[in-house]
Amino acid sequence: MTLPNFAFFKGRIVPYSEAKVGVLTHTFNYGTGIFGGLRGYWNAEEKQLFLFRPHDHYHRFLESAKLMLMELPYSQDDIVQFTLDLLRAENFNTDCYIRPICYFNDEIIGVRLHNLHAELTIVAIPFGSYVENEEGSHVTFSSWKRTDDNMIPARGKIAGSYVNSAFIKTDAQRSGFDEAIVLNQDGHVAEGSAENFFIVRKGIVCTPPITDNILEGITRRTVIMLMHDEMGLEVVERPIDRTEVYLAEEAFFCGTGVQVAAITAVDHRPIGSGKLGPIAKELRRIYFDVVRGRDPKYREFCAPVFQKTESLKR
Repeated sequence: MTLPNFAFFKGRIVPYSEAKVGVLTHTFNYGTGIFGGLRGYWNAEEKQLFLFRPHDHYHRFLESAKLMLMELPYSQDDIVQFTLDLLRAENFNTDCYIRPICYFNDEIIGVRLHNLHAELTIVAIPFGSYVENEEGSHVTFSSWKRTDDNMIPARGKIAGSYVNSAFIKTDAQRSGFDEAIVLNQDGHVAEGSAENFFIVRKGIVCTPPITDNILEGITRRTVIMLMHDEMGLEVVERPIDRTEVYLAEEAFFCGTGVQVAAITAVDHRPIGSGKLGPIAKELRRIYFDVVRGRDPKYREFCAPVFQKTESLKR
């Protein structure tokens, strides 16, 4: 992985080598940080880098901070501007991934959330695919359960909770699979190790509701809108049983990292035809046009990095 040249750190953009924290930093010791993930998409025809739905991402980022009792002196608009400034400094002409992190910078021993000081940092790197087989992922059901809302809430991108995701992903890949599907405490499908999940069953698109211990995904919200408005599909949010997945006509993951990745086999059982299905194929085509700023209907979701920022949908 290519390291960043710069970082937003302690209120300004500095060389990445200067963005350092001590080994006693509270978040490093106790996982008490939160983070986000945004993508920038390079549009070669316009020679423009588009940051996709930054206000939505930073709204969720600040909600995660609120869950962790973190107070920042920055608004949503401030953090969007910091990100645009950082991307201009990096001067990418390729797709990239942006990682904002809010952490407690106190160098102390003692697990708690109160009476601590929050700090913001942002980095960006060139980035392509998160899952190698985006058009034909082979996945398995994980033996690990998704963390529960009364344990560590999945709707917040809380650093410590991603140990759960790490167990899930490592076991799946060491067993020869691309990814895993995770069940919640009730035995219903929650999501992947770090992706939202959809199936197509009897022509209806289904996805777990936000009350089934899932991340309230920005990409999830986007693809629900696109399937409804552009593809004329009915999308239902409801609990999904494990065996429904085996019987689905199609299944796919979505998320900022994974984008839209088709699932063609689960536990060595083919999903539908065992190949990229028509709904996932068309959704991928529409989605990549939207995020690269090629669809004028959704252009306002895309913040151009190398010019004055247009008004953005929130």
